[in-house]
Amino acid sequence: MIKGIDVSSYQPEDYSTRGIDFVFIKVTEGKSYTNPKWVKQRKTARDAGLVTGFYHFVRSGSMKTQADYFLSKINLVAGDMLVLDWEDPDVGNGEKDDWIKYVQDKRPDHKVLLYCNRDFWLNRDKTSFAGDGLWIAHYNGKPGEPGIKHRWRFHQYTSEPIDTNLGDFDSKAALRSWAGGDKKE
Repeated sequence: MIKGIDVSSYQPEDYSTRGIDFVFIKVTEGKSYTNPKWVKQRKTARDAGLVTGFYHFVRSGSMKTQADYFLSKINLVAGDMLVLDWEDPDVGNGEKDDWIKYVQDKRPDHKVLLYCNRDFWLNRDKTSFAGDGLWIAHYNGKPGEPGIKHRWRFHQYTSEPIDTNLGDFDSKAALRSWAGGDKKE
């Protein structure tokens, strides 16, 4: 397994990249919020050679509008992953599925994943649809064992001192290849 983190406006632009292989960066939320640090946070990741993903914190409302807002902010390169952060209880299962499918259709050369906590996955999800991969949050003191039976790609296992994740890949190169980073856009 490989290690990574996720960052948002709560973290610095020049976070530590020591000992990590990937990072997920919050870009947008809803239809109007943009993380003011995300561009510099992306530069930190790119300068360190990390595999990079970007996420949108979904709110209730039009999934298409939110997806278009998110995608309009990013100049993607091969290997960038896209993620729906599903934590708002006002966003239903069907809406979650619609956002992921829409983004997969709009950006077919990029992996599109679902992030949610274990409770959402076990008790709110009705379709087991996570796009190209599931990123599950469960702080159970067992990194790499998120307590679900479904195939997962990433496990967020702590928020101390920063949101930290394990990726179910043999190496950074394996993640980069899976994400399409060995292809030219």
